[in-house]
Amino acid sequence: MNKHFDLIVIGGGILGTFHAYHTLLLGKSVLQLEKDNFPVGATVRNFGQVVPSGMEAEWFEYGVAGLDIYKSIQKEFDISVAANGSVYIASDEDECTLINELKAHYDTIGYETELLNQAAILKKYPAIKPSYAKEAIFFPQEISVAPDLMIHRLHQYMQAKFELYTLKYNSPVTACESKGAGVEVGLRNNTELFTAEKAIICNGYEFKLLYPELFSESGIVVSKLQMMRSIPMPDVKLEGNILTGLTTRRYESFEHYCPSVKTIKTPDHYEELKKWGIHILFKKAADNSIIIGDSHVYADVNHFDELGFDLSHYINELMLEEAARIVDFDVRKLQTTWAGFYPQHPTKHIVTYDLDDRIHIRTAIGGKGMTASAGYAAESIKKIFC
Repeated sequence: MNKHFDLIVIGGGILGTFHAYHTLLLGKSVLQLEKDNFPVGATVRNFGQVVPSGMEAEWFEYGVAGLDIYKSIQKEFDISVAANGSVYIASDEDECTLINELKAHYDTIGYETELLNQAAILKKYPAIKPSYAKEAIFFPQEISVAPDLMIHRLHQYMQAKFELYTLKYNSPVTACESKGAGVEVGLRNNTELFTAEKAIICNGYEFKLLYPELFSESGIVVSKLQMMRSIPMPDVKLEGNILTGLTTRRYESFEHYCPSVKTIKTPDHYEELKKWGIHILFKKAADNSIIIGDSHVYADVNHFDELGFDLSHYINELMLEEAARIVDFDVRKLQTTWAGFYPQHPTKHIVTYDLDDRIHIRTAIGGKGMTASAGYAAESIKKIFC
């Protein structure tokens, strides 16, 4: 195989893959290297919700651009995109105030929204309990994907579409350094070498393997999420991205565009949930199972292994109790539970380093990855190559 490329992308997840995609659109050659047999990190351990409505400022714009990118690829190749919208359901008067303020903001910029009263919510989402639903805001243009399928299908699509694309799984990178006018990347203790004009490192918190000192000083924190999947429930009508009351008190868009968010009080029954970063989301998967979650517990990069891989029964119980308050099906009929881990920064939307004009690090995009990576990577590649 060719050993020299215009770009080498280190990391096979969503952020690295869309950097590769936008580089290929420029007619340049790309080698993408994934350390495992297939991506196993944050890209596949999430809800698969593409929700620009939860973003703010330029990240909202990246998310909107991402919607168009996902939909255009879906027209050519099935990457599991489902165009069934997002809904935020308010359960009390304060949450109703927030969704009305958010609607006012999106109306001013022309982003399509629809307010749903209780009757409309129950008609569209019969699984929601009348005792919970007071009002909702619906975004019909938003989409979801199957996270455990999407990245594999996206790789298949790119391999079929672009002759200048090379993807190598099971290829852990052990060295990346500038040499001469380009970059040299080594695999397996430099037993296999590739060169390129530029390299982009998008391998999450594992960039510590290449630049441990930089990683240690980065200020990144790692978030551990707990999620659950029910048994298949074909009779449960709950299509789309279902976001609930605690989400309106957590997401960036509500924080930045809703004046009342700073004055509303947290109800007593939310206090313990907020302590563990819980906000309840639902998404019906392709097999009719229901994904339920999630929670957020944090540790800094120098101690993130202390988060462990075990699941807290207490946190799962808190989520199940709140989920049971929202929906009318048996949320305890579970087939699996799992933890996801993703890096983020407490004050930055993404962590970027340009070591020189050839080696670039783009990581710690946090929970925005599935929504914003496609649009953000287009802007990132433009700056790197143009």
